[in-house]
Amino acid sequence: MQDILFNLSKIEIRYNPKIPALQKPRIANSNDAYRQFMQLLDIERLNIQEEVAALFLNRGNRVIGGYKLGIGGITGAVVDIRIILGIALKCLATGLMLCHTHPSGELKPSAADKEVTERLKQAAKLMDISQLDHLVVTAEGYFSFEDEGIL
Repeated sequence: MQDILFNLSKIEIRYNPKIPALQKPRIANSNDAYRQFMQLLDIERLNIQEEVAALFLNRGNRVIGGYKLGIGGITGAVVDIRIILGIALKCLATGLMLCHTHPSGELKPSAADKEVTERLKQAAKLMDISQLDHLVVTAEGYFSFEDEGIL
């Protein structure tokens, strides 16, 4: 019997931190997270389209890195929990924070915002990753799920 050779794609799991952990910014509260997210988001797009981003943190709440997950339309954006958790696992994060913008200027989270937050929290929990916050950002400021006791 002849062996059949398959052309398989190579999968690599690699994380290459460029900055020592103690030199990374520490997130102590929602304002710290907001300042980090504002470096990831496109400021000129705040009033035009929704954007979604995530921060990944180590055990000391220091930022491992941030990732812009996507840009949506005027009234919505896709939040793919599998991608968020895939990135969190790859960079060995023990905590994560989610952020998305509301071009309408409305800081109050929608029912869909609350639902995706709960789904992400439960999925992350299965991997021993804590969802520490979810911020809704507008040009005027931000809303923190954690500060408001929703998370």
